[in-house]
Amino acid sequence: MREHGATDVHQHLWPRALAEQLRIRTRPPRLDGWTLHLAGEPPHEVRPEDHDLSRRAGLDPGLQRIAVSLSSPLGIEQLAPDEAGPLLDAWHEGVRELPEPFVGWAAAQLTEPDPRGLAALLASGLIGLQVPATALATPRALERLAPLLAVAEAADKPVLVHPGPEPPLKEPVPQWWPAVVGYVGQLQAAWWSWYVAGRALLPRLRICFVAAAGLAPVQHERFTMRGGGRLRLDPEVFVDTSSYNRQALDAVARVLGIDALVLGSDRPYATPASPGLGAAAEYAVHVSNPHHLLEGVQP
Repeated sequence: MREHGATDVHQHLWPRALAEQLRIRTRPPRLDGWTLHLAGEPPHEVRPEDHDLSRRAGLDPGLQRIAVSLSSPLGIEQLAPDEAGPLLDAWHEGVRELPEPFVGWAAAQLTEPDPRGLAALLASGLIGLQVPATALATPRALERLAPLLAVAEAADKPVLVHPGPEPPLKEPVPQWWPAVVGYVGQLQAAWWSWYVAGRALLPRLRICFVAAAGLAPVQHERFTMRGGGRLRLDPEVFVDTSSYNRQALDAVARVLGIDALVLGSDRPYATPASPGLGAAAEYAVHVSNPHHLLEGVQP
């Protein structure tokens, strides 16, 4: 049996075909050269080298697997089918052609979901389904999304919850504002929606919230104080480590336990942290927990 190595469950890498499709567009999401325009964020200068395949692989030589996903803040999943289709096709075709150690998350058009199409994508070798947190903004929204998530559950594939697009603001804000304020709020809402309704709807689904679910687990004391009841731990619910370091990850681990944490770096937008929680914790976060998330069993 091959020895299992470290896995990063959360990176972003744009295949060339996806970038070309974004440049064809005349309204957000679109690329003008390498300037990214989104409806709810300031223009962002993308570094071409961040999406260079050989360079990316060289940044983390110790990783056995690097799982890349569509950037949900682009808003592609929420576009009308005729707009989303070419972009999603370019994403899936490009990511399936990536060499090792790269593996890919599927993405789904959400305004008119196609469960059969998603099932085919998951059967083609993609490791799971990424969905924007905005699609889980309330328990009722989660109920509406559940039939699509059930396709991943039936395929024994996990779901990755990632921030989605931010609505346009009427006042200027710093460039970091959406990531620090808006994305965190989205993830917290998605976490609590799942906590309220998720397991009853999808009893076998493995699910991971990026960026430590916006630190939502740390709010469980407040949840209890306000009448929510005692904390329920779920061994099939995970959070990744992206954009946080020792203080935040130590707090999350104290609530959920170390077995809930998986390595996610969010490259190229952030870099992996070294929280210094000890060798056993590092092995759990880098190796055994990601394997449990992706394969459903401990190595």
